[in-house]
Amino acid sequence: MKVLLLNGSPRKQGCTFTALSEVAKTLGEQGIETEIFQAGNPDTENVKTAAEKLKQADALIVGSPVYWASPTGQIIEFMDKLCSMAGDALLHKPAAAVASARRAGTTATLDVLLKYFTYHQMPVVSSNYWTMVHGNAPEEVKQDAEGLQIMRTLGQNMAWLLKCIEAGKKAGVEIPTTEEKIMTNFIR
Repeated sequence: MKVLLLNGSPRKQGCTFTALSEVAKTLGEQGIETEIFQAGNPDTENVKTAAEKLKQADALIVGSPVYWASPTGQIIEFMDKLCSMAGDALLHKPAAAVASARRAGTTATLDVLLKYFTYHQMPVVSSNYWTMVHGNAPEEVKQDAEGLQIMRTLGQNMAWLLKCIEAGKKAGVEIPTTEEKIMTNFIR
């Protein structure tokens, strides 16, 4: 089993990376393979690479720092393109969002990211609080004991759900079929 973690920060090893690394460490301890992919660059070729990796992954975690009380413009552009390119590869894969902030804007950031998942029928994995860390630098995030615990719990919950899905598949439980979307125009 493998989880793809998208670092939506333009800073490759900043606060968001620090949070995602804590989740990845916990997943690794549970026998789950991980890859942190630098998604802070929304160039089409970078998104295509991530879309290919997502096809091989069993789950997705998207992290973003808070910029102006919302996710970075880079991760929004990245996710818009990824959803177009990967489409069906997203369906029914467990997903989670992680936000990092100096102070505020985390819940708004999580809300935006979670919408990508629910649109694609992805089971959303939670933790024991909102999935956020606080700090203005990686060293400060490493001092956020509660935030790091939340990341570890997220990793444990993701590993548990992936193992449940694997057990379900072995027991013959099939992925639900999806009806074709009904697109209605409400013109008055």
